[in-house]
Amino acid sequence: MALLHLALTFAVLSLLAVGGGTAVLPEMQSILLHQFDLSHDRFVHIYSLGQLAPGPNMLMVLVIGLQIAGLLGAAVVFLSFFIPSSVLCLFVGRLWIKIGDTLWRRAIQNALEPISIGLMLSGVYAVGKAAANTPITFGLALIAFVILARTKVNPVLIILAAGLLFALPQLL
Repeated sequence: MALLHLALTFAVLSLLAVGGGTAVLPEMQSILLHQFDLSHDRFVHIYSLGQLAPGPNMLMVLVIGLQIAGLLGAAVVFLSFFIPSSVLCLFVGRLWIKIGDTLWRRAIQNALEPISIGLMLSGVYAVGKAAANTPITFGLALIAFVILARTKVNPVLIILAAGLLFALPQLL
């Protein structure tokens, strides 16, 4: 029953991911907390791991499935998160080509662009709010933002450096 619940949950999230997986992070975080008892801290750790791993960062859903229901949970979550949106994109893509450069197509594109950006920003905000919950973590987030906004440093290096700085007092 838990696997079916996971499959349905992540299939719905897949179809709502307008603008990419980041768009559903707030809802995913809320559902995982309330329905699967996965804490905000654990979610942030898994999200951070997804940012470090090569490839699409939403492969983090594999780790979520693994945490909740083991290897079978990882497989179920992976398939239910990626297949529905892929099938939808296939059909919409074909329709998109068919309607060509019409007023309807341009109107839909113009409407979806700000919606996608807003959804992605809400995802970033949700993860940031959960992660930057102490003065130290807020300071690290602010420093990372300034460095990333002003330089071309690889974000992975920033993540690793922030992790080391945060862990340093615990190691001593």
